[in-house]
Amino acid sequence: MASTDWNMKNDGFTFRKRLRSFRYAFNGIRLLVTKEHNAWIHCFAAVCVIAAGFLLDISQLEWIAVVIVIGAVLAAEAVNSALEALADFVSPEYSEAIKRTKDLAAGAVLLMAIAAAIVGGIIFFPKLAALF
Repeated sequence: MASTDWNMKNDGFTFRKRLRSFRYAFNGIRLLVTKEHNAWIHCFAAVCVIAAGFLLDISQLEWIAVVIVIGAVLAAEAVNSALEALADFVSPEYSEAIKRTKDLAAGAVLLMAIAAAIVGGIIFFPKLAALF
């Protein structure tokens, strides 16, 4: 196997392989934020939440919660997008099993987004209510 193959064999640790794996991971993040329309919505929401966090001076623990749920939503969207791309490649024609797989993955993103919205509500509603 050539050393430039994206599918690296597990034949030992090298810093070069670790750096390459980070390059692949950062490329995945780049693809997520540049090519996946639903990720754009999540990124926009994240920017709004981060701005609100600064404006409302949320606590360190609140920041931890915000960062975790933003990361979880974006990670779920990345996994969903990867599953959809793989499913479309494996089965370009309609398949009930592929549809079910895609629906389940999309549902996972929705569940995480709902959880993130609840966390946001718990953090931000009291602070917004105090302003009014």
